[in-house]
Amino acid sequence: MVKLSVIVPFYNVQQYAPDTLKSLRANAREDFEFILVDDCSKDETPEILERAARELPGAVHLRHETNGGLATARNTGLDAARGEYLTFLDGDDWLAPGYYARLVAAIEQLGCDFVRTDHVQCTARARTIHRVPHGRRGVVMPPRDVILPADRSTSVDYAYAWAGIYHRRLADQGLLHFTDGLRTAEDRPWIWRLHREAESFAAVGLLGVFYRRGVASSLTQIGDVRQLDFIRAFDQVVRETAQDRDADKLLPKAVRTYCAIISHHLGSIERFEPQVARKLKSLSAAALKRMPQGVLDDALDSMDIQRATRLRRLRRRPVSAEVAA
Repeated sequence: MVKLSVIVPFYNVQQYAPDTLKSLRANAREDFEFILVDDCSKDETPEILERAARELPGAVHLRHETNGGLATARNTGLDAARGEYLTFLDGDDWLAPGYYARLVAAIEQLGCDFVRTDHVQCTARARTIHRVPHGRRGVVMPPRDVILPADRSTSVDYAYAWAGIYHRRLADQGLLHFTDGLRTAEDRPWIWRLHREAESFAAVGLLGVFYRRGVASSLTQIGDVRQLDFIRAFDQVVRETAQDRDADKLLPKAVRTYCAIISHHLGSIERFEPQVARKLKSLSAAALKRMPQGVLDDALDSMDIQRATRLRRLRRRPVSAEVAA
């Protein structure tokens, strides 16, 4: 039986894919499989992956005929995965040698549904350790117990799918798939659903994923319309959380986080193309009107003056019926 399935989407990452694949080779084991999903790349990535399919032990090479985005590519990998455990890696990141063996050992020792890990963020030559915002390490807990408080960074704000490992039973329960077609913030509905519906998790101080930040082709660096998918993603978070048995406790966190993300994008609106900037404002104004208004009032009251003023001004902006829908 396959012990671990590693799902790795690639899209136009010819510059970085060789390092990613080299690091996978340094993690290979006879009971590990590496599912390499080419999301219809237009550069030399397909040729790099074809070679890897021949040379990398455990490689499974899949290719999309049309580009579907990261969420859809991950789902393709999940549907093909055979492992008892599953994890993710992005096609421009890399791993420390032997990391996956230590990761599997950690979840097997803890016996929980999923484990979250720290990671190293790499921006140019700088290296920074980013830790799961959860202080208790190696302690199995119900994941919904660590969603709050609303006004602090918690585990649902550390949304990186590749910073952890997940038992297959979560996939069988429908908790590991992403919302098809989301081009950004695809991890947000995913991590909230995991924390609301899985039964057990733990955080461990294990480093081994190197996250490459500031890649020019990354959507976080591109101010085009695909960035606005964060609104669809957070609409889903709020909608699903509103149906939870603890909605009265959890919605303030979901709404406040949504507001903080809107404010963040408005604060750097100059990086968007003018047409996209206008759309960002209109869609964000509509999003504020869709939120539970009493919860929104409390969220704005809890924020600093600059962000609260920016969002209150946007809240008063007229919204067309088409945008509001």
